[in-house]
Amino acid sequence: MIGMFKEKRIKKSLSDTVFGRNIVYMHVCDSTNELAKREVEMPHGTVFIADEQTNGKGRLGRTWESQKKSGIYMSVLIKDDIPLRDISQLTLVAGVAVCRALGYDTKIKWPNDVVIGTRKVCGILTERTGDAVICGIGINVNTKEFPPHLSDIATSLFIESGEKHDRDYICALVLNEFEILYNQFKDGGFAEIYGQYFDLCVTLGHDVVAFRDGEEITGFACGISLEGGLIIDTEDGEVTVSSGEVSVRGMYGYI
Repeated sequence: MIGMFKEKRIKKSLSDTVFGRNIVYMHVCDSTNELAKREVEMPHGTVFIADEQTNGKGRLGRTWESQKKSGIYMSVLIKDDIPLRDISQLTLVAGVAVCRALGYDTKIKWPNDVVIGTRKVCGILTERTGDAVICGIGINVNTKEFPPHLSDIATSLFIESGEKHDRDYICALVLNEFEILYNQFKDGGFAEIYGQYFDLCVTLGHDVVAFRDGEEITGFACGISLEGGLIIDTEDGEVTVSSGEVSVRGMYGYI
């Protein structure tokens, strides 16, 4: 009954959408992305949500801190025919959606972190499984404090505002915004949301260090390509990084 109640609370704030029309809710699971992989036969737009993850995942094999009943841990199952080269752009689409839904002057650290100031409030992990794509979104909502090793790099809506937030309502807001932007992306590609992403990308205008296939690239983040890559001005000219790890001066302890 609790699962049905939560589903109704989320759906009452959804627009007439496909994302969230079918919801799979778990009190606890290993990770919602892994749950979605196991249930990949579910319909397009199914959303997998858990109150707690025991093995939450971030990019590059990192662990995502998933405190019980304090955050939003959800994954959207996308079963449209998306070209392989465009799948990574869904991460960028989701980042814009989260910023539009949350407010709080949220920005995006390229490619997949949503930040308030210099601290991370949301992480996004997009994965392909067979012909489907899974977009996982983790948001720190009512977390009151983080372990010492995260306290300088992570924040939550509660920490920023001093107030508790309705996780189900925020979940619905994110899904509403994500579907609007996804449909624009599906019809016109990343170019349809390029301007919004560019305006929100806090990485731009900073010195960065990028790691791509074991190669270190140091320079100044000067732009975003029409394919969503980060353009870095180096001593040897401009380099476009489409994936990999990027550290931004002044954020997450990078000086």
